[in-house]
Amino acid sequence: MAHSERIRLACLAILAGALGGGAGILFRETIGLIQFIAFGFSSERFHSNVADVPAWIIVLAPAVGGVLVGALTHFLMPDRRPQSVPDVIESAALNRSRMGKRAGIGAFLISAITIGSGGSAGREGPVVHASAVLSSLLAQALKLDREVRRSLLGCGVAAGVACSFNAPIAGVFFALEVVIGSYGLKNFAPVVVASVTGTIVSRSYFGDFPAFTIPAHEITSFLEFPAFAILGAVSAGVAIALVWSIDVVRKTHSRLRIPKFARPTLAGLAVGGIGLFFPQVMGVGYEATDEALNEMLPFAMLILLIVFKTTATALTLGSGFGGGIFSPSLYLGAMLGGSFGIVATHVFPQLSSGHGAYTLVGMGAVAGATLGAPISTIFIVYELTQDSAVTIAVMIATVISTQIFTTIYKRSFFHDQLEQRGIVIHGSREAQIIQDTAVREVMAQDYVTVQPSALLPEIRAKLTETRYSEIFVVDEEGILVGTILLSDLGVHAFTHDRDDTIRAIDVCRRAPPVAPEDADLEQAMTLLEDCNEEHIAVVRSRADMRLVGVLHEHDVMARYHQCVLTTRNEDSL
Repeated sequence: MAHSERIRLACLAILAGALGGGAGILFRETIGLIQFIAFGFSSERFHSNVADVPAWIIVLAPAVGGVLVGALTHFLMPDRRPQSVPDVIESAALNRSRMGKRAGIGAFLISAITIGSGGSAGREGPVVHASAVLSSLLAQALKLDREVRRSLLGCGVAAGVACSFNAPIAGVFFALEVVIGSYGLKNFAPVVVASVTGTIVSRSYFGDFPAFTIPAHEITSFLEFPAFAILGAVSAGVAIALVWSIDVVRKTHSRLRIPKFARPTLAGLAVGGIGLFFPQVMGVGYEATDEALNEMLPFAMLILLIVFKTTATALTLGSGFGGGIFSPSLYLGAMLGGSFGIVATHVFPQLSSGHGAYTLVGMGAVAGATLGAPISTIFIVYELTQDSAVTIAVMIATVISTQIFTTIYKRSFFHDQLEQRGIVIHGSREAQIIQDTAVREVMAQDYVTVQPSALLPEIRAKLTETRYSEIFVVDEEGILVGTILLSDLGVHAFTHDRDDTIRAIDVCRRAPPVAPEDADLEQAMTLLEDCNEEHIAVVRSRADMRLVGVLHEHDVMARYHQCVLTTRNEDSL
């Protein structure tokens, strides 16, 4: 990369980071405004303040929020569904890092209403989405190329995470680990710049305060580490239960054929009902998480909050509300770690560091497994604690929980959401670029066509003109009817006794393999392999069989080689 390009990218990263930090500030203030309208107060200490709110408001506020969310989703959102981090991952991998303004505004409002009205969801995912949308719009406005757009998208994501947790290192690694999918040096530098910028913007407004109030913890004995490993295994079970519960709620709505616009309202009533008895599960839940970290909750309450927070989060995210899963997974990890720590301290009081340390370890283990982001969550805990011993314990538990989760569930929550929509993102960076390349970008248009009524002399002449040894039979409207190879003519290729009677329609191969122009190259490569052809016809779509090009295996492999070179370039500055 040229020196001038590095300077330009650094300047753009600063701008993207500032936009991400601003998005985080605006989102938190919007949540506070909606919370004030719904409950009469604006505070992250939700369940302490909600004690003075009438019961009917606690029950109805999430339901009214559900009405608004249902309406906004129905009239504003593409595919009539909320958007969050999975859509950012899809954009980075498959959509050339392009995100829409309308969907961005809609997702912002839907998530703010969800959390402000008491829905059980996290604010980090929406901030990441909003920051990514702003970075994408900036890149589109400046007409930047694909790779720079992708870098800027990562910059927005890093700034969003950094300002949410006041954790710039975690922001960098979340962007690289989850969204960009590689640690190439070309992306690393601008993402760091953006993450630091987002943190500075956030701290200048909110102050330099960590997301959670964490007392000092000290690992008293390395003999505790087997207990941390066991906690990692149990954490995987909680993470699986959370993702599974969300999927069950979603499938139940579909099976009962409940209209999409009505689902958030019904779920809001249920969440409000739970919140009437356990207000700790409503909203982002930072206050309850803080109480667990400071060893303020008894064992029974910790267990109950695991059950009801899982239920409330599943109802919220499985019913079409907005919001993220980051905070709920940290919350559940804190409750699990706290309860596990109480048991461990009771069994081995001489070895225990106190159940507050287990709370931190549980947070990292559940969140890392759920998000498929073990490195990011480890760094979040490190930045919150600045304690290397606790971080080592988090590393052990998080690696174990993530391995168990991926072995059983196969994919993270984000990729699970994408696969439910038929979007599969896997493989190397080269494979992702292939998935992001449409057939229309690689196809050639120097094909030769004949009408179905063309006679043998014209067919022979056309076959000598084409470089593909194949001609395409199309009707007057350009619809593909079939293809003709020299071998399809048989003896008539060299004899002329039937020149006036045999037509193209008589000798062509009907229903040849075709590739839609908007298919990706991975699909086209599979098709070429399955049909054992060197080239295939490209049509407008499966429903519209108008011939628009021809895809040659050589051109596909040339593009793949170019993708390999691109990924190597990402690893160099």
